Amino acid sequence: MENISLQRAYDMNNAKNIFIGLVIGGLVGAAAMLLFAPQSGKRTRDQIQLKSDQLRDQTTDTVKNALAQVRFNTREITAGVQEKAGQLKQLGQDQLVKQLDRASTALDDGKKAVEAA
Repeated sequence: MENISLQRAYDMNNAKNIFIGLVIGGLVGAAAMLLFAPQSGKRTRDQIQLKSDQLRDQTTDTVKNALAQVRFNTREITAGVQEKAGQLKQLGQDQLVKQLDRASTALDDGKKAVEAA
């Protein structure tokens, strides 16, 4: 169970780092493009728009993938918790049956002792 939570934390941290890297890389690329652009302002603005759209699409895809991973992990953890709850319920029922059997045996022994006396 601890490995699952560690893996989930690693996956979420990894997705966050990818997202941050995309944003920083996009900003650095845009700044470099502006500084070293040997073309007209109109053409530069068009390229900035194009790169912005590409960055937005990449960011959207990354966020969608991260959400899908979180949903998958959530379903996996929920299934594990439900399985453990079922196992604990069965264990509790088994213990209850054992205790009832012991109580019944003790009661029968007590009846026999009273009848014998």
